[in-house]
Amino acid sequence: MADIKDRNPFDVFADWFAEAGESEPNDPNAVALATADADGQPAVRMVLLKGYDEQGFVFYTNLESNKGRDLAQNPKAAMLFHWKSLRRQIRIEGPVSSVTDEEADEYFASRARGSQIGAWASEQSRPLEGRFALEKRVATFTAKFGLGSVPRPAHWSGFRIAPQRIEFWKDGAFRLHDRFVFTRGDANEPWTVEQLFP
Repeated sequence: MADIKDRNPFDVFADWFAEAGESEPNDPNAVALATADADGQPAVRMVLLKGYDEQGFVFYTNLESNKGRDLAQNPKAAMLFHWKSLRRQIRIEGPVSSVTDEEADEYFASRARGSQIGAWASEQSRPLEGRFALEKRVATFTAKFGLGSVPRPAHWSGFRIAPQRIEFWKDGAFRLHDRFVFTRGDANEPWTVEQLFP
């Protein structure tokens, strides 16, 4: 872990993420996403990371969901990757912005057709009177789009967390873990790095 201090944190992330892809049995891109509403009430849920580069970490959602509403009111978020098989964690914190329409369209077009229909059918986070009501909406939108392409709904898009803090954590014997944290004020500033007590 000591060599982490001399590396770009995005390169370290890429290495760890690739290793997780080989070792984790399910969804190595699953990440806990924490948001807070305008009153500061936090909420956390699992999402899937769908892209990353030096601009940030991208996920997609229904903009009318709880997390979508939180981010509209308070555009900051935190992510936590936990890869149990590797005994590693990565924490990411920073401001959030919307992806471009072009990015959202491109990703939406890459999704399975059933998932595209689901984005139209699900009124995410709102009350559902029963499973049949959801299945009925799926059938309605399946019929609406027929065999043609499914356009991206206006209420469905993505967000990018531009990290101001990235922490790498590796399990150590007797809870003497290795922790290195990279911080910066914004994307135009260089990273600073320090090791933390476990």
